Amino acid sequence: MNSILIIEDDLDIQELLKEYLTNSGYVVTTAEDGVEGISAYQRGSFDLILLDLMLPKIDGYGVCELIRKESDIPIVMLTALDREEEQLKGFDLNIDDYITKPFSMSILLKKIAAILRRTLSATPGSRQVYRDLIADHEAYKVQIKGKYVELTQKEFEVLWELLSNQDRILTRQMLLNRLWKYDFYGDERVVDTHIKNLRKKLSVDYIKTLRGVGYSIDKADKK
Repeated sequence: MNSILIIEDDLDIQELLKEYLTNSGYVVTTAEDGVEGISAYQRGSFDLILLDLMLPKIDGYGVCELIRKESDIPIVMLTALDREEEQLKGFDLNIDDYITKPFSMSILLKKIAAILRRTLSATPGSRQVYRDLIADHEAYKVQIKGKYVELTQKEFEVLWELLSNQDRILTRQMLLNRLWKYDFYGDERVVDTHIKNLRKKLSVDYIKTLRGVGYSIDKADKK
């Protein structure tokens, strides 16, 4: 079930959006100003943000700019400002769509569904989505709850290998053979070091240890 953050100070519009989105199967969180919106984004895990421009405290451009410094979560601007320069400014901040008020709720729902299909559907072999984690093999980037996590190339490759073999135990020797190949001449503890670094950077307990054997990641549907 996809989660959407609505940052909108008009409470009538906010409630209308929340009702339609909830009835369409989305989990909805709301915020009434820019500061509250940023705080909600930092606390939660969202798949898309609906963002008004004329917000108290921090306007929509400022909110978008702060979020874009650490995440490419889809952002749709909903605003009464319809001038070309205002729309261009939004797209310069890498928003995904710009919708002017008044708008059709049916069209908005279709656009949201299309954006989520595009961003959350894993392109075979290039992206993996696992619970709160998204790994992009083409860019060698990882996100947790919409926030980027900086990994070394080898750390990413270890994580990718585990994600590609969910519910299977990979021994240290298997990981060495697959990822280090002829470049490695040390001992197996280098794998342990990379696993330790991954756990620390990801701050989630996805990687399981079978003592004396190796490592695994459970299938996403397991609890």
